[in-house]
Formats: sequence, C-alpha cells, structure tokens
Amino acid sequence: MFAGNGWLKPLSKTAQKSVDTNFADVWQTYGTVDGTLYGLYFKAAHKSTVWYSPDALAQAGVEPPKTYDAMLKAGQTVSDSGLAAFSVAGQDGWTLTDWFENVYLSQAGPEKYDALAAHELKWTDASVVEALTTLGKLFKDEQLVAGGQKGALNTDFPGSVEKVFGPKPEAGMVYEGDFVAGVAKDQFGKEIGKDANFFPFPAVDGGEAPVVSGGDAAVVLKDGKNSEAGMALLEYLATPEAAAVWAEAGGFLSPNKNLDPASYGDDVTRATAESLVGAGDSVRFDMSDQAPAAFGGTKGTGEWKILQDFLRDPSDPKATAAELEAAAAKAYKG
Repeated sequence: MFAGNGWLKPLSKTAQKSVDTNFADVWQTYGTVDGTLYGLYFKAAHKSTVWYSPDALAQAGVEPPKTYDAMLKAGQTVSDSGLAAFSVAGQDGWTLTDWFENVYLSQAGPEKYDALAAHELKWTDASVVEALTTLGKLFKDEQLVAGGQKGALNTDFPGSVEKVFGPKPEAGMVYEGDFVAGVAKDQFGKEIGKDANFFPFPAVDGGEAPVVSGGDAAVVLKDGKNSEAGMALLEYLATPEAAAVWAEAGGFLSPNKNLDPASYGDDVTRATAESLVGAGDSVRFDMSDQAPAAFGGTKGTGEWKILQDFLRDPSDPKATAAELEAAAAKAYKG
C-alpha cells in the first residue's frame, strides 16, 4: 500500500549493497515491491520453535523429536507420565495459523506455500486438506492437548506459556515463536536453557523441517522532513555492527547472516538465530501476515475463526478447507 501509493523512498545504493551482502535473497524479496527494494528486514521472529520443560521431558524419558509423528508419540509418553503434552493457545486465532503454516510448509513444500500465500492456489487444494488432517491428529486428541479442545479455546498466548512454565504446570510443551522465551523468563522466572528450552518444529511426512518467520521492516517515507537521516539510519541497520548492538541487548533476532553469533547473550537465543539464518532462502514469511487483514488478521472472522472452529471440531478437514477458500476468495477480491 505505502509503496503503491508512492509514499516510500527506495533504499539507497549503499543500503542495497549492504542488504545484498548481509541478507539471504528471501529477505530482499519480502522488502521489494515491483522490483524496487523499499524495506529492510532488520529484526525477525523465528516461528518454528517448540518450547518445552526439560524436567517434563526427562520425567517422561523422551528426547526432543525430529519428526511430527515422533512429536505426537513423545507427547503421548509425556501424557502418560501425568502432564498433558501440549498447551495450545486456541483463544488467539493467530497461534492456530502458525500451527497450520508450519505443517503446510513442511508437508506441501515452499512452492505451494508461496502459491497459497498469494491465493494462486485455492484453499480447497488437496495439500491444504492434508495439512488440516495432519493438524487434526493433534487437535482431536484429548490426551495431547491440555484441557482438550475446550481448554485450548479458553487459553490465550500468555496463558499457554504459563501452562508449561508457570507455577502449576499442566503441559510439557508449547508451540510458538522464539518470543516464548521472553514470557517464560520475564513472567515466570525461568532460566532459558535450563528451565526452558526449544527444539525446531519437526519435519512432517518426510518433508524438510519448516522455518516460518515474522519480521519488522524499516522504511523511509519519501516526504519526511528527515528522510536523509532516516536513510542513513537504514544504511547502518543493514550492517552486522548494528545487529550486534541489539543482539547483545537481548530480545532480538537478526536475519543478517554476517552477524557473529557470539553477539547473542545466551546459547538458546544463539541457536535460534543460527537456525533462522541457516535456513537461507527456504525461510518463508508468516502466511497470514501476507494475507488481507480480513482473512489473515482479524479476530472473530476469516482464517482465525475458521481454525478456531476446526480446533473445536477437527472431524471434517474438507469442509474447513472450503470455508477457508470462501473467506479467502472474498478477502483477496476486496
């Protein structure tokens, strides 16, 4: 919208050169409109991380899994040991879109992910139905989800972290992005790496392990009074030196591939950042964030509500796919 209306300045040659040197092509693609680079993705979120209580997994005698099926099997073992396997934040529809996107990216592959994100592929495609079926295996299992479907639908994101890392744990694992660590540390006093850790979202049905990301892009407004100073700031933000300052301060992941991982203050954040950068051009930006807000970003409607309904009753993936397609067709047309 901003670029289309001519409100943004293209990145300078200096900034462009730094982006070429320091960032994978995929980050340039996401900052580009009609062949012109306007946005610098200086900060990223890694949304393919499953966070767990090391004590809970140790008590159950399970190791972090490498595949989706192994994760469900490990979850059954955790459940047998006395805790539910997963805390699911079903009250917040955006978390359910993230669950779907990770399963879909691994199972269907990057090309179909891109096509679905652009609505060049319909949500009634067999690949969508298959991903919903895979996700439904988890959602319908009362042993795997803390409180079952009803409990999940009454749990928001902070609450889902509390159910794993709070004073009265109800589950051994919670899926969401790297920002789970901040909640576990700041709200519940957990030491990251000791009391809370993560494993990468596992591969589904022989696909590659997914890396879904979010991010913050910096842009310069064309008519801003300080646009020259703004561009100078972006030129600096595109460097590893700028990323290092923020990485040392904490609460930050950089997609800058030339940032020294030693800049991060703890091993877990470092591992998360290395996973993000190591994925290179296979990283895919959060699909719902790419969609019109009416479909991918509005409480009580579109993808958020339809996936909440699917969590409540995951028995008919084809019908859910048809609902998603109807909502997407309306939103993308608008």
